[in-house]
Amino acid sequence: MRYMVRPMRQEDVVQVSVIEREAFPTQWPATSFERELRNKMAHYLVTYEEDDTEESSADRGGGAEGEPNQSQAQSGEDKLLSRVLTGVRRLLSSEQTAAQAVGTQKIVGFVGFWLMAGEAHITAIATKEEYRRRGIGEMLLMSCVELATQLNADAVTLEVRVSNSGAQALYEKYGFTRTGRRTGYYTDNHEDAFIMTTDRISSASYQTTLAILKRNYQKRWGIAGEP
Repeated sequence: MRYMVRPMRQEDVVQVSVIEREAFPTQWPATSFERELRNKMAHYLVTYEEDDTEESSADRGGGAEGEPNQSQAQSGEDKLLSRVLTGVRRLLSSEQTAAQAVGTQKIVGFVGFWLMAGEAHITAIATKEEYRRRGIGEMLLMSCVELATQLNADAVTLEVRVSNSGAQALYEKYGFTRTGRRTGYYTDNHEDAFIMTTDRISSASYQTTLAILKRNYQKRWGIAGEP
């Protein structure tokens, strides 16, 4: 199996909601992903599982660019992600074929962020439990940063539990540093959160680091490079 990233669609809502409930069981109310998909500030990406023993029609072209109800911005995101994670995509010959391809996709993770005042604020990043430790979370984070760059964000920021050292290590790897602390941020146990933020992601130094991280990721997890 291999894993690919694309913009979230309406038909992904049920699967993404299940992943959110699994990853954040105490979060209430649950995210209204239908509303988020209509929110121009919100941007969501999903990772889906694909059988690499055969070329699926989805890999050949079933992306947001073939969907009649997606925005022009989402088409741009799809184009970006195909460069990042190799999806050299062609348009499907018919809407029926596209619908069949989408129907076979199993969503295994998602990330969402809001773009406000030039800053991409990650609101959630989660992987389906049985798919953790396969590099999917890192793939989503990497794709999120790439997309934020394309959308002209100056920086990426997020909150993380002070006890979640594993997540903090991943964020630090991608240039996030602690810039603040929110007391009692999490409602389930009133745990504090660290605020972590990148430097300017469009800078030459950050882009050089990101390119190195991307190559190292590809070597480890077998994801092909840019065409």
